[in-house]
This record gives sequence, structure tokens and C-alpha cells, in this order.
Amino acid sequence: MRVSIPHTLGKDEVRRRMHARLGDAEDKAKGLLGSLATLEAEWTGADTLAISVSAMGYTIPCSATIEETALDFEVEIPAGMGFARGMIESAIREKGERLLG
Repeated sequence: MRVSIPHTLGKDEVRRRMHARLGDAEDKAKGLLGSLATLEAEWTGADTLAISVSAMGYTIPCSATIEETALDFEVEIPAGMGFARGMIESAIREKGERLLG
């Protein structure tokens, strides 16, 4: 699943905001998914963040790529989690728009 959030901030400002708020990401994941949720994030390039969220026996790999006019998320929905697709997309949009707003 691809979720693209447009912005007018430029890559440098989006990168700065993501670096500044990355430390809170696991706490936010636990608030959204429960105390057993874990989140691992690693920069794999200047503009790409690899993210892995685990909760309820599932692991959801994703990536966030900073583009000049959008923040693009690629999310691999595991088999058996199709029911949560809308919730996952909604959460990404909400948190992404708040980050960029």
C-alpha cells in the first residue's frame, strides 16, 4: 500500500522534523496499538527511513521516503491483516499530516 502526503516544506525541513520526532515514535505506536507494540526505525539513506512495526503477532514493514513535494510511505500489509488496511492508512495520514503541518 502506498500513502503519499503532499507538502511544501522541501526535503531539508521534512528531514529535520522527522529526525526531531523519531524518538517519540515508539511511544506513539504503543499508544495506538497497545503496550506490546514495538517500532524499529533506521535511516537507510539521507531521504529514506525503514520502519518495522510489530503488534498482535504481526510485523508490518514500511518505508518513508522524503520527496521534494511529498512524503511517501510504502507499507507491506501482511496476509491476514487486510481488515486493518483502512485503519493503517488513516493512522499514517493523520500522523504524517500532523508532522508536516
